[in-house]
Amino acid sequence: MKIARFDGIALHYRDEGPQEGPIVVFANSLGTDLRLWDPIMPLLPEGLRIIRFDKRGHGLSTCPPSPYGMGTLVSDAEKLLDYLEVKNCVFVGLSIGGMIAQGLAVKRLDLIRAMVLSNTAAKIGTPALWEARIAEVQSGGIEKLADAVMERWFSAAFRATPALELWRNMLTRQEDEGYIGCSAAISGTDFYTPTSGLRLPTLGIAGAEDGSTPPDLVRETVDLIPGSQFHLIRKAGHLPCVEQPEEYARVLTDFLTGMGHIGGGRG
Repeated sequence: MKIARFDGIALHYRDEGPQEGPIVVFANSLGTDLRLWDPIMPLLPEGLRIIRFDKRGHGLSTCPPSPYGMGTLVSDAEKLLDYLEVKNCVFVGLSIGGMIAQGLAVKRLDLIRAMVLSNTAAKIGTPALWEARIAEVQSGGIEKLADAVMERWFSAAFRATPALELWRNMLTRQEDEGYIGCSAAISGTDFYTPTSGLRLPTLGIAGAEDGSTPPDLVRETVDLIPGSQFHLIRKAGHLPCVEQPEEYARVLTDFLTGMGHIGGGRG
């Protein structure tokens, strides 16, 4: 268990694989911790240095009082990568993690060689939508909206399996204050203009049954970046790395190989 401390908070992270290996950083979604990426870890090539972290208010990281700003979440990621002496990584962000990726690429392009924008957008929802969700959590905790979140996160087929309970538990065991804080950060974010100025290799990944960031929304965002790629994963909702880990890992590996971040072949 590793902790990075700065600005009065502790960020929980994992730094695995050879220190000299090509670096891939993963940032997870609202309401999940770094275990979100567990299903794809065994399927990625050997030799990668893989960094995952719990953003503030989630997992084992500090949960400061809400609200949070997106700039603060981006700064957290920036300080963690500086602390770990990371340069030229591929940054994989899902949902709010993809917003953090966009903000970090705009701010510190020296840190990011390429990015994967998974199930995310330059702008997600409206302030009114997020205000309503925040009010629900304030009145009844995350449990109050958990079933509705599961419908957005997963396909109907996956929701019929016993595994759903594990992910529902992950959601409801996050801190209410952290969920509220990050919801406020999403509500106040519109990256359409800054993201349209980015020029770096970018892969967009969408789930065909995603109720949070539908495929057209993801495609609209990655299309802001010239030369970007887009891949649709069928039979998956907002978390395709959970529902279709083999396809997700294959698409990610192909992207890493195609841009020269790693050599050919799978570990």
